[in-house]
Amino acid sequence: MPSHIRSNDVSYQSAQFRRLSDQQCQKIYWACLQVLERTGVRIYEQEALDLLKKAGASISDGNRVRIPAGLVEKALSTVPKRVTLYNRHGEPVMPVEGYRSFFGPGSDCLYIIDHRTNERRTAVLQDIVDGMTVADALPNIDFVMCMFLPSDVEQAVLDRYEMEAMLNYTTKPIIFVTTDFSGCVDAVEMAEIVAGGAEALRQRPFVAPYINVTTGLIHNEEAVQKLLYMAEKGLPATYIPSTQGGATAPVTPAGAMVVAQTGVLTGLVLSQLKREGTPFIMPGWGGNMLDMRTTVQPYADPDKRAMVLDYGHWLGLPMFALAGVSESKTVDQQAAAEAALTLMTDVLAGGNIIHDLGYLESGLTGSLVQLTICDEIVNWLEHFVKGVDVSDEALCLDLIDEVGPDGFYIDKDHTFEHFRERWYPDLFERNNYEGWLEKGGKTLSERAAEKVEAILAGHRPEPLPEDVARRVHAVVERAEAAA
Repeated sequence: MPSHIRSNDVSYQSAQFRRLSDQQCQKIYWACLQVLERTGVRIYEQEALDLLKKAGASISDGNRVRIPAGLVEKALSTVPKRVTLYNRHGEPVMPVEGYRSFFGPGSDCLYIIDHRTNERRTAVLQDIVDGMTVADALPNIDFVMCMFLPSDVEQAVLDRYEMEAMLNYTTKPIIFVTTDFSGCVDAVEMAEIVAGGAEALRQRPFVAPYINVTTGLIHNEEAVQKLLYMAEKGLPATYIPSTQGGATAPVTPAGAMVVAQTGVLTGLVLSQLKREGTPFIMPGWGGNMLDMRTTVQPYADPDKRAMVLDYGHWLGLPMFALAGVSESKTVDQQAAAEAALTLMTDVLAGGNIIHDLGYLESGLTGSLVQLTICDEIVNWLEHFVKGVDVSDEALCLDLIDEVGPDGFYIDKDHTFEHFRERWYPDLFERNNYEGWLEKGGKTLSERAAEKVEAILAGHRPEPLPEDVARRVHAVVERAEAAA
C-alpha cells in the first residue's frame, strides 16, 4: 500500500454481512430492466434524448424513453469497475474498489449546532471554513463535502463559495454539489486551476460531483447536463436519483430500490454513450421512505440499509454510500447510537465512499462535534474489520510456556513490542471513575467539542499558492457579477 494512503482505511477482511443473495440481486436487476423497457423514464435534456435515440432506445410522448436491456449490458461492459480519487498533490489516496471504505461528511445542511454554545443556528460561510479545517485534521476522514449551506453569501452563487472554501482549506479529495449546471462548470474550472489544467485533472481527479436527480423515473435537465459534461471531461461523477417510498416510489424497500436503481442504470447508459469508459459512481443506498407519521424522510432507518451495497457489489460498480447519520436533533445518545449502527452496517456490507458523517435532524443540521465522534467510531471499526493475526508471533506459545500458570506478562518484551497494536480511544472514556472525575467528569459530546476547538485553534490546513487562490477566487467573482 502506498505510504500516502492512510494505513487505517477500512478494508473488508474477516467480518462479513449480506442482506441480499446473488439471486435476489439478479431479480432486482431484471426488475430494473423491465421498468426501463416497459415503463420508461422521462428525460428533460435534448442531447441525452439524441444519444439514446441513436443508440436504439424508443422515445415517445416527446421525452419518455424506453431503454433496451442491451444498452444497459453494454454500458456495464465499458464502465470502469474501479475509480481512484487523488488529493490536491496528485497522490492516489482513495482507490474506490471492492469492499474498501472511505469516509467523509455530507453537504448542504441548513443549520449547524455550534460547538461553542450548543445553539442550533443558520449556517454561514465561516462554518464551512471551520468544517474543512476540522475534516482536514481528523485522521479517519478521507474526503470532504461542504457540510453547510452558507446563508451570508449571494445565494445564486453559494456553491462557488463552497467550492472555494473546500479548495482552500483541505488537501483531501472533494465531493462537490452545485445548484445549477453553470455551477458544476465553474467548480470543474476551479479544480482545473488547482490541478494545473484540464488534462492534469482528468489524469488525477481529486473532485467529483454529487448529482441530484429528481427521481429514478424523472431525469431533470440540469442533472443530465452535469452528467454529460463530466463524461465529456472524462471525470468521475456520482448520479443519485431521489426516491421517497410512499411518495415518488413504492413504499416497500424493494420497490423503492427498483425505482431508484432504474434511474441509476439510466445515468450509467448515458455516461457511457457520451464517452465509453468514463468513471461512474452509483449510489449505495436506496429503498428510502417517508415516515408516514411525520412525512420526514429518515436517514438512519434500518429497513433499507445494506441492500443496495450488496446489489452494487453484484454489479461490480464503485459506490457512494451513506452512514454516520441520525434523526436526533442534538448530539446525544440517539445520535451516537444511530451513527455507530449505520457506520457498522455500511462497513460490514462494503460501502465505498461513505458520506454524511456528522448529519443530524435527517440531514437538516450538521455538527462538527458529531463529525468528530464519527471519526472515533470509524477508528474503532477499522480495528474490528481488519482481520485477526494468528501467526506464531501472535499466538506466542513459547512465551505462554515460559510465563506459565503463575507468572505475568507486564514486564515481557513481547508486551512492549505489541501493546500499541491494540485499540486505544481518543474520545471514548476508558479511565476509572475517579480518573474521569479528575479530568472534569465530561460527557462524550463535551470532550468532542473540546477537540473541535483545539483543532480550530491549532490546525492550519495547507493553503493554496497565492496565485492559484487568486485565480480560483476570480471564478467566484465572475459568477457573482453575472448573478
